[in-house]
Amino acid sequence: MRRNSVIYLSSYGLSLLGKGIAAAVLPLLVLDRTGDVLAAGILATVTTATSAVVGLLGGLLVDRVDRRRLSATSDLLAAGSVATLPVVDAVWGLSMAWFVGVAVVGAVIRVPGTTALETLLPAMARLDGDRRGTLDRLVATRETLSNVLLLAGPGAGGLLVVLLGLTPVVLYATAATNVLAALLTLTIDRRAGTVPLPEPATDGTAPAPGVVRRAATDLAQAWRFLATSRIVLGATLVISMFVAAISVLQTTLMPAYFTAEGLPGLAGMTLSALAAGSIVGSAVFALFTGRVRRRTWFVIGMVGLLLGFSAIATLSSPWVVLGAAALIGLTNAPVGAVLGILTIEATPDAMRGRVLGAQNSLMLAAPALASAPLAAVAATAGLHAAGIVLAVLTGVTAVVALAVPAFRSLDDRDEGGPDAHTHRVPLDTTSADPLSSVPTPRPQCSEPACEPECACAAGRTSTTAVD
Repeated sequence: MRRNSVIYLSSYGLSLLGKGIAAAVLPLLVLDRTGDVLAAGILATVTTATSAVVGLLGGLLVDRVDRRRLSATSDLLAAGSVATLPVVDAVWGLSMAWFVGVAVVGAVIRVPGTTALETLLPAMARLDGDRRGTLDRLVATRETLSNVLLLAGPGAGGLLVVLLGLTPVVLYATAATNVLAALLTLTIDRRAGTVPLPEPATDGTAPAPGVVRRAATDLAQAWRFLATSRIVLGATLVISMFVAAISVLQTTLMPAYFTAEGLPGLAGMTLSALAAGSIVGSAVFALFTGRVRRRTWFVIGMVGLLLGFSAIATLSSPWVVLGAAALIGLTNAPVGAVLGILTIEATPDAMRGRVLGAQNSLMLAAPALASAPLAAVAATAGLHAAGIVLAVLTGVTAVVALAVPAFRSLDDRDEGGPDAHTHRVPLDTTSADPLSSVPTPRPQCSEPACEPECACAAGRTSTTAVD
């Protein structure tokens, strides 16, 4: 792993750590200042809804602005929004209105920056030489880091509160992680942030006039791609279903089940067991990437999804439930990595920000669509019935995913199959930067139909950020 990839992963980790600390500290601060338990739930709902809306539009910015600079700017502004809270508290006193305002501003700031950081990953693979398996290893490493910080971030936030209390120092420490992440991002090779020029219209039509109409056209193009690309659409639906199922477990079924068992303290352990399994699963995937076929990882993950949720549906004992959650995390962490890799390979670089933004919006909306109906089933028919319904939904998803053609030839994409060409734009090599002499491999296309989309056919130029 080369310098730029190490810097990228370090920046990604610090940014995620800051989010994890904030996720633990801010609800406690809201409860301390307002004394209202409902306030924390309202804040979470506002943040999620804002993030979903911003995700739809933020991709436009990611596909127009230097992605490296956008990610760094987002982290700096996020640090500023968190650091503002102690000042507001000292001068005016924090109220619910302030918390909601900061949450909305934070979502508007963070979502485009997070998407921009995600779009930089393929550029890291190209800077590493774009050898076979490079992208797989980078995604696997990032997923392992993400799963570790899923536990470590909130844990660090809780530890800071225990040691320092709800003091300004805790918030400044949270902001510091974002500042460090921004500084690291700015040291990544500037070519990584290059935004490729959009594809010229093949039918000879001119771009839509006006900023709003052009933005609407660009968004429609991304959604049309998502809807017509079988692999991207399939990956989005599978991951959204998984996210919704986990949300239902975390917010509805497990709290009610462990409370009924007289063990409310174990409710949070479900997410911990899932995260622990995911850490092991993503680490195993990173260790064996390139030696185990993608289709094999996918089959293991879908079988694990089926077995895990079936075991949870029995609600036979707390330990069976926790063990099933760990199994789900273990077997599905590699699936998440594989689907992420396939999405990167299938998505044109020029619209990657918009497609990722659309995906993230769907994944944020999925829990809202699933939680209320499952909660209604639990309230009217009982927890066992709700568990069975959830198991059936996830089981059907797993069986269908295993059967559909889009997920049958996952490895053929790397071996010259019908979808072998990936949509990549080479890093700019026209600048005076000494690094520009490093050759950038380009995908080899064998089908005439792919010529308008592949860099190897057109030798397209791209816009280059000016430092």
